[in-house]
Amino acid sequence: MHTQYVVGVTAVLEIEGLRKTYRSRRKGARRALDGFDMVVEAGQVHGFLGPNGSGKTTTLRTLLGLIRPNGGRMAILGEEVPARLSSVAGRVGAIVESPQFFPHFSAQDTLSLLADAGEVPQARVAEVLELVGLRDRAKERVKTYSLGMKQRLAVASALLKNPQLLILDEPANGLDPGGIREMRDLMRQLSASGMTVVLSSHILGEVQQICDSVTIISLGRRVASGPVAEVLAQHSGGGVVVRLESAGDLSSAAQVLVAAGARVDLKPDHLLVTGVDKPAWVTRTLAGRELYVSELAPVTVDLESVFLELTGTAPVAGQHRQVDQSVEVPA
Repeated sequence: MHTQYVVGVTAVLEIEGLRKTYRSRRKGARRALDGFDMVVEAGQVHGFLGPNGSGKTTTLRTLLGLIRPNGGRMAILGEEVPARLSSVAGRVGAIVESPQFFPHFSAQDTLSLLADAGEVPQARVAEVLELVGLRDRAKERVKTYSLGMKQRLAVASALLKNPQLLILDEPANGLDPGGIREMRDLMRQLSASGMTVVLSSHILGEVQQICDSVTIISLGRRVASGPVAEVLAQHSGGGVVVRLESAGDLSSAAQVLVAAGARVDLKPDHLLVTGVDKPAWVTRTLAGRELYVSELAPVTVDLESVFLELTGTAPVAGQHRQVDQSVEVPA
């Protein structure tokens, strides 16, 4: 059973104006983080999203004291980091990138060693093995594990301390569909217990299902943040899909709506109408000209399409986008 946490501050994680510049003789200066901001509230599952090279992993490594920033402010559980990182390290569990384990050790041995090092009761080892689905394979050597099983072990190691804040970088890496669903259920279970989870993932459909809120980073800057539903709503455009009883009337209907002040995109089998306050206005306007609507539905967007739009990483026909080749998207 997990502990119910009471956090003294609402924001478990705060980042303000974080900057990190890498310099090399060959490539010169590269801004990995360019004034990045992020806030994660207590008890949330928070999705941290960004394309390759966006600064996502640099942010996580900086938070954990593995990289020294060039500027900005960070706080975990109300404590300034890196200055006070030692005082909160015991309440933070994290896996960043692909952790390495001794290949000839079993999962049981690995976690037992980590528990001893962290002064965690050995009974907790059996609990986390059960949680991540490795109970029946716990005594097998790690070198025999698949990528997905090693990922489960990594999550188990991060859970050993029963942390208040859990940071997971691509926890579904290598998992099969069943494993991905189990990981999703585990994240919900942990959140329900009061744990705050920061989840970095490229499986955006999963993020949309599991996360309460998201932050999207591109080129070292925050390009979107907030509850998932609000981020999606902000980029739906408020449009409606309109279908008529007779597809032959689409062109006439488009002309009527444009004349009445709407913006209309004529598609082969429907109209995409924007610039209207209430969808019912479309129905009334067309009915007044004896054009009858058979379907009226709000435009819905998914997190993947919003992500591609905001980070400028949508595929372009005939082009092969290179790693780090994001583009700045006008605000």
